[in-house]
Amino acid sequence: MKNNKQNRFWEIDFLRGIAILMMIIFHFFWDLNYFNIYKIDLYLGFPLIFVYLIGTMFFLLVGISLAISYSRTKNNLTKKQMQLKYLKRGAGIFGLGLLVTLATWIYLGGDGFVVFGVLHCIGLSIILAYLFLRFRYQNLILGIILISAGIILKNFTFDFNWLLWLGFTPSTFYTVDYYPLLPWFGVVLIGIFVGNSLYQNNVRKFSLKNHSQFIVIRFTCFLGRHSLIIYLVHQPILIGLFRLFSL
Repeated sequence: MKNNKQNRFWEIDFLRGIAILMMIIFHFFWDLNYFNIYKIDLYLGFPLIFVYLIGTMFFLLVGISLAISYSRTKNNLTKKQMQLKYLKRGAGIFGLGLLVTLATWIYLGGDGFVVFGVLHCIGLSIILAYLFLRFRYQNLILGIILISAGIILKNFTFDFNWLLWLGFTPSTFYTVDYYPLLPWFGVVLIGIFVGNSLYQNNVRKFSLKNHSQFIVIRFTCFLGRHSLIIYLVHQPILIGLFRLFSL
């Protein structure tokens, strides 16, 4: 969606802002661990649940936002224009994911660099989602199936890597950020179901008071409206600060 406050639902920006804050908190502790300042196992117990909660919020909101965007433009654009819109949007985000791959490969020296992370998955999901945006309950059913398939796949490793993006994890694979289509595209589809159920024809189908003028909520919504740029810059800023204070 365009970054126009008048055309947005404040609660979506607020939830996305919450997810951004949670991500920054997680990466803060990741950096503490990486710089040997404070050791914590981030992929066990509550930290692992926290990570999955962040990812679930992001991908659900991707699906909800896609459904809202589709309802706003479906009567104003031709089918070809709609296809091009989501192709360009998805390819742009996927391209940013490739820049993250390059940056992490340089910074981490090839040890755990991002191969198919959150931006890669979101970008590809946006492209694929065009085929499903007009559906409702079908997305709920298919989403549950894809999530289940992803959970099952997580229990196995494979001796090939060409389906890594789908969720077939190689036995020797290690990365600091991995979001394959299975199960995460399933979460996007459920988000589309939620969006098509709660925001029909660009109208909120439930009652909600406008709390967006409260200073804390307004700030959180601001973060949500600028989530992509914050995602791209927050970790370099954190790393720079850690390096500065470790001199």
